[in-house]
Amino acid sequence: MPAAPAIDTAARRCAAVLAAGGLLLPLAACTSGGDDAPQGDSGAARDVRAVSRDDVTDGGTLRWAVDAMPTTLNVFQPDATGATTRIAEAVLPALFTLDSRGRPQRNGDYLESAEVTGTEPRQTVVYTLAEDARWSDGRALSAADFRAQWKALGGGDSAYWTARNAGYDRIAKVAAGDTPRQVEVTFKKPYADWESLFTPLYPKSVMGSPDGFNEKARTRLPASGGPFAVKPFGKKDDRVTLVRNDAWWGDAAKLDRIALTVVPRGERGAALAAGKVDVAEVTPKLAERIDGVHTTDAKPRGKERADGKTAGKPRKGSRKKTGDLGTYDVRRALAPAYTQLALNGASGPLGDERVRRALARTLDRGALAEKALAGLGLPAQALGSHLRMRDQAGYQDNSAALGGRDLESAQALLADAGWESGAPATGDDPDAPVDAKEKGDEEGKNRDGDRAEQRADETKALDAGRAAAVRTKGGNPLALRFLVPDGPGTAPTRATAEQISDQLAEVGIRTRIERVEDESLFRDHIASGDFDLALYAWPASAFPATDAGPIFAKPVPAGNGSLTVRQNYTRVGTDRIDQLFAAAVGELDREERQDLLSRADSRIWAAAGSVPLYQRPQLVAVREDLANIGAYGFQTPRYQDIGRTE
Repeated sequence: MPAAPAIDTAARRCAAVLAAGGLLLPLAACTSGGDDAPQGDSGAARDVRAVSRDDVTDGGTLRWAVDAMPTTLNVFQPDATGATTRIAEAVLPALFTLDSRGRPQRNGDYLESAEVTGTEPRQTVVYTLAEDARWSDGRALSAADFRAQWKALGGGDSAYWTARNAGYDRIAKVAAGDTPRQVEVTFKKPYADWESLFTPLYPKSVMGSPDGFNEKARTRLPASGGPFAVKPFGKKDDRVTLVRNDAWWGDAAKLDRIALTVVPRGERGAALAAGKVDVAEVTPKLAERIDGVHTTDAKPRGKERADGKTAGKPRKGSRKKTGDLGTYDVRRALAPAYTQLALNGASGPLGDERVRRALARTLDRGALAEKALAGLGLPAQALGSHLRMRDQAGYQDNSAALGGRDLESAQALLADAGWESGAPATGDDPDAPVDAKEKGDEEGKNRDGDRAEQRADETKALDAGRAAAVRTKGGNPLALRFLVPDGPGTAPTRATAEQISDQLAEVGIRTRIERVEDESLFRDHIASGDFDLALYAWPASAFPATDAGPIFAKPVPAGNGSLTVRQNYTRVGTDRIDQLFAAAVGELDREERQDLLSRADSRIWAAAGSVPLYQRPQLVAVREDLANIGAYGFQTPRYQDIGRTE
């Protein structure tokens, strides 16, 4: 067995969460344009019932479903979760927020200005803090908070249990500026994504010591700096309560409190039907149930217009007003995440680039997107970038670097790699890997049924004329282990896997689909390289120059004989891709940076280690009387504006 690779733990945890229903060459023309409509060119960048603050009533509690209790309130720790991020957004300073196109926007509640004031001999950024910006303990935000966060995240002190130090490791100095409200940050080398830094900003009482960073911020924060404050909670609690922060200087929060309530994905239908939560992200199946309640309604649901306002009123019909699914709307947007097919290029047949390219050219990505997103009220198109989502500013379709569906080319590549046509495969291959669920005596009871189902699928494909004879090389079949997540909400992902399996059969590639529990998929398989193919979701970033580099970095041997893969679980990379990311992260000119990223994306496509399929749906059930909340996409919520209308 090969030595285990060195893994980026934080990325593994993030990806494991997203697995649940849970990558010189020509450049394609830019498709996103300069449209500033909140919904983007697709019309699905976000879906929020947006109303004026004046039309939102004061008071009340919002019950918001989350997957699990946070184990820390520090988003920079490896075990931070989505709930950690949501809390931080509501209670801590965000110097820059994101709009629906994934663009950073200066937050006037905290900053009067923030600008690069010089590049020679070093890049310098000067922040001018808002006059009233202060912590809930009365202390003004200051350079001391910036300096403490830099020291904690800069990578120079291993006593801090940090998930990453990207960007902070490029800082040379943080000092007070010319006035008490100015902070001057000097960089050791240029950093393009400087707007990503110091958001969220923690008080120096958290960042100033390893103990404060690692332990004290797990269940409480000594001070808040947003429209809400978090109440301390215990390890056995099933909710986190955010209360209105009376020391907040901006627009006062409309809600009295937000209760982040633990509701597992599989239990959300029952919780919504019983009226126990007000907002919950839901699966396509549950969204369909909610939609079905409204089939007798006379008017279409109110949808957000291009100007951000709601077109029409919520429709009226025969719905009950409380205690059932009829009191909810489903808000739907394209999520800042995508489903990808990962090809493990470390060894085996996929270690040959020709086989990877052949496999990728067999895929009908458009058909996969259409089936996965059918009936969801969202545009169903294949994603053309590893680095940006469809409505994200700067999106370019670079998939031409690999090529579209071309079975003739795929057959030729496989033949060139030595994989010859053989006899049709029906029945079991004794050397094929078994389903993860078949391991162990108890799970093994279903072995015969699973294999019978596999044989039936193969026979069906052959009878339909869609399967070629399984290719062989040296007497071995071209058979690949195909891992997919198994858990609540993963049925659409598994359906995509079955569709991919049928497509690959057309060129003689046999796959054996293995369903693996969500928590085990990354921990026990993807991270260690124990797979051939895998289908899972991956988060997008507003700052791809920084965040995408480790995902596609060329693996390098470590001193102990292991392979350092960082977040590149496909183990496919090149020196040139690394060079392009290194140049992009230090390029301050936006157009030049975009060109570098597009060139990097084209080369990632050509390497065929990761094949983006489609942007994932974001489906959120929201009580019909709630405003300024829904499917946000990339956009940072404005928590102080959320509330109910009459």
